[in-house]
Amino acid sequence: MPQYFGKLPTTNQAWTTVSNVKAVSWENNIVNFDCGDSRLVISVLTPNLIRVRFAPTGEFMPRRSWAVTLDDTEWAITPFAVRETEATVEIETAQIRVCVQREKCRIACFDKANRPFAQDADMGMGWRMGAVAGWKEIAADEHFYGFGERTGFLDKLSEVKTNWTTDALDYDSLTDEMYQAIPFFMALRPQVSYGIFFNTTFWSQFDIGAEQPGIWKMETRGGELDYYIIYGPEPAQILETYTQLTGRMPLPPKWALGYHQCRWSYESETVVRELAKEFRQRRIPCDVIHLDIDYMRGYRVFTWSPQRFANAAKLISDLAEDGFKTVTIIDPGVKYEPEGNYHVFDQGIENDYFVRKADGTLFHGYVWPEKAVFPDFLRPDVSNWWADLHKSLTDIGVAGIWNDMNEPAINDRPFGDDGEKIWFPLDAPQGGRGAGEQGSRGAEENLSTSTHTEVHNLYGLMMAKASYQGLRRHRSSQRSFVLTRSGYAGVQRWSSVWMGDNQSLWEHLEMSLPMLCNIGLSGVGFVGCDIGGFAGNATSELFARWMQVGMLYPLMRGHSAMSTARHEPWVFGDRVENICREYINLRYQLLPYIYSLFWEAATKGAPILRPLLYHFPNDPKTYSLYDQVLLGASLMAAPIYRPGVDHRAVYLPAGTWYDWWTGDRYEGPIHILAYAPLERMPLYVRSGAIVPMQPVSQYVDESPLDQIRLRIWAGNNEYQLFEDDGQTSKYQDNNHSITNIRVFTQASHTVVEIAARVGKWTPPTRETIVELVGVGEQRFQDDGKQHSLQF
Repeated sequence: MPQYFGKLPTTNQAWTTVSNVKAVSWENNIVNFDCGDSRLVISVLTPNLIRVRFAPTGEFMPRRSWAVTLDDTEWAITPFAVRETEATVEIETAQIRVCVQREKCRIACFDKANRPFAQDADMGMGWRMGAVAGWKEIAADEHFYGFGERTGFLDKLSEVKTNWTTDALDYDSLTDEMYQAIPFFMALRPQVSYGIFFNTTFWSQFDIGAEQPGIWKMETRGGELDYYIIYGPEPAQILETYTQLTGRMPLPPKWALGYHQCRWSYESETVVRELAKEFRQRRIPCDVIHLDIDYMRGYRVFTWSPQRFANAAKLISDLAEDGFKTVTIIDPGVKYEPEGNYHVFDQGIENDYFVRKADGTLFHGYVWPEKAVFPDFLRPDVSNWWADLHKSLTDIGVAGIWNDMNEPAINDRPFGDDGEKIWFPLDAPQGGRGAGEQGSRGAEENLSTSTHTEVHNLYGLMMAKASYQGLRRHRSSQRSFVLTRSGYAGVQRWSSVWMGDNQSLWEHLEMSLPMLCNIGLSGVGFVGCDIGGFAGNATSELFARWMQVGMLYPLMRGHSAMSTARHEPWVFGDRVENICREYINLRYQLLPYIYSLFWEAATKGAPILRPLLYHFPNDPKTYSLYDQVLLGASLMAAPIYRPGVDHRAVYLPAGTWYDWWTGDRYEGPIHILAYAPLERMPLYVRSGAIVPMQPVSQYVDESPLDQIRLRIWAGNNEYQLFEDDGQTSKYQDNNHSITNIRVFTQASHTVVEIAARVGKWTPPTRETIVELVGVGEQRFQDDGKQHSLQF
C-alpha cells in the first residue's frame, strides 16, 4: 500500500453489482428487467432517446418533476421492436439498438452502422451504502463536453466533475463545484455522439476516465440510478432532444440583448443618473443598468434606501425616458428582524415560509443583512408569495430581476468576521406544504416533503422560477429579464445565467469562452461572463480585448466589484473608449442576426455561442479548440486573450471563409496567422453566410427599424430571419414573422431569393439593402413579398 504523508489509510467499501436478468416483460413504451432483488427499467421515449432506471432494492422513488418536463407516459408513441435471444434482449428503434446482456445485465447501444456508444463497462451498475453508480466505456478518440458551468478547457476527458451548487468565489481553472449544477454531458467522436442526462438532484459526480482510464463513471447519493441516453449523431440533435426533455428558454425581450452596465455598487441616484448621462453623451449604446445590493435599506430585500434612493420611482421613470431598463438584485436571505416592522420577515414568520431544521427550529445564517432566514422555494405557497413580492418593484418600473447568493451562499457568522461557508442542514425538511400547481401530473409530487440532501441543487433554480413567475404575473404585457447565479438542469426555462464572480485576469478572459460554450452545450443559451472581470482591476489592454469578446456573449454585461477601479468603457482613455464603442456598435448592428439565434434557442434548444465542434463534429481538429467560437452558424471569432499579442494562429475548417474586416478569402481546412492589433478581433464568415444587420442605435427601441441590411457572402445557404415586436409575448400566438432567405450560385451569377414573409407580424415601413459582399448591393422597399435578386 502506498504511503501518503499526514493521511490515514482508508479502505473503500466494495460495490455490489447487479445480478443476471431473470425475466423480461414489456408494456407500452417500457421494458422491465427482473434481476432478482434489483430491477432495471428502460423507457423508449423517442427514436433517439431512452431512459434507464435501476433500483437496487427493486423499488423506485416517486417521480419528481423539477427538471424533466414530460413523464415517460406523456411522450408520443415511438415504435420499437423487442427481440430476445438466449444471451441478450434487444430493443430497436428507427435510430438506435439497445442491447441488454442477460448475464450481469450490461447495456450497450448501437447506431444503424453498428457503431457502439454508451456501452456498459464490466462493472455495469452497482451500489454500496449511500451511493449508486454506473460505469461505461470510453471509446477511442471520444471527447466530453457540457457538464453545465465548468472552468478549464473545453474537453473534460480525464477529469472529475461534481454536481453540487456552491458559492465558487475566487474560482480558477481547477475548481470543481460551481454555482450551477447541471448533470448533463455529451460525448463526441467522428460519426457518433451521444448525451447523458443524469436525472438526480442529490450530490452526484462524473469521473471521465480519471480513476480508470478508458472508463467513465456516474455516481449519485440518491437511492437509484436514473439517466437518459440521447443519440445524436451530432451535437445539434442531442441538444434539441435534451431541451425537449428539460425545457427551452422563453424568448427574452429584445432590449436584454443589448449592452448591460453593472457595478457593486452604483450607490445612489446621483451616481446612477451620472452613469446614464455619460453613456448617452459619449454615444456608447446601452440598454440596461443593474442595481446591486446597496440600493436597499440595510440590505433588506424588496426595500429601497430612503437616503440614497429617496425617489426610486422617479429615477426609474427618468431612466426609461432615456432608453434605459432597470434591473435590481434580489438575494434569498431575509433579514432576521423581529419587531422591526419589516414586511418580508413579518409575513414569512406569520405564514411559516422559512426553512427550518429537522427539530423544527428556524434555520438562520449570515449574509449581507447579517442574521438572515431563508424562504423554502420548494413549497408552492412560498414560491407564490415570493413571486408576488416583486410587485413592489414592477409597480415602479423595474424590468428585470437579478438573483444572487442563491446556491445558497451563507456564512456561519457575520460577513465582517472570518467565517465558514455553510448551507442548510442536510436533514432540513423542504417542500411539502401549500397549494400546488396541479397540472397534468397532479400535485402530489410537488407537495411531497424532501430534505436538503435531495434539493440542495434546486434552491437557485426554484428561486429563479419564482422570480420569473412574479414578473410574468406583474408585468404581463411585457417580457421581462431574469438573471440567476445558481441553478440546475432546466434553468433555461426560467432565467439567463452568468458565470459568477470572475476576476480581472487574462486567464479568466481566456477561460470565459470554453465556460460559456460548455454551459451552452448543456442547454443554457442565454449566458455571459462579467466583462472586464468582477474582482480586481483590469488593465486598459485587458478591458479592450474583453469588450471585443464580450460582444459575442449572449448576455453582454460589464460588471465590477466594490473596492476595484471603475470599469465603465470610458475610464481607460480615448483609445479604449473608441474600441468599446466600435464593438458595442457592432453588437447593436448584429441584433437582427443575434435575435434570430435566440429564436433558434427558444424553439430548438440550440446554443447561441458555439464551439466549432458543434458545426464540424467530424473534424477532430475542432475537438480541443477552445479559443475560437461561432456566433451562430456563420460568424467565427478568434479572440486575443494574452497581453502584448497582435498575431495568433487561427484554424479555418473545411469550406470557404472570408475575413470580416478585409474580405480576404481562404479555403479550409487551413491554419492561418491572423494580424490583430488592439483595435481588431479576428472575425471570419463562412461562404453563403446571410447576416442581417441594422443601423446603430443607442438603445434597442430608440426608433423604428426603417432599414435592414442583408450582408451576404457568395455560396450556397439557407437562412431564417425571425422578427416580432421584441417586447410582448404575442409571438407565442403567431404574432411574429419568419422570412426564408436563400443564396445560391447559378451559372456566373449569385442569386438571392427572399421568400414572402410568413406570420402575423408586420415590420414598420423600411428599406431592405441586399449587399453581396465584394460585389455590390441592391435596394427595395420591404413589402413582405417575394424578391429574387441576381448579382
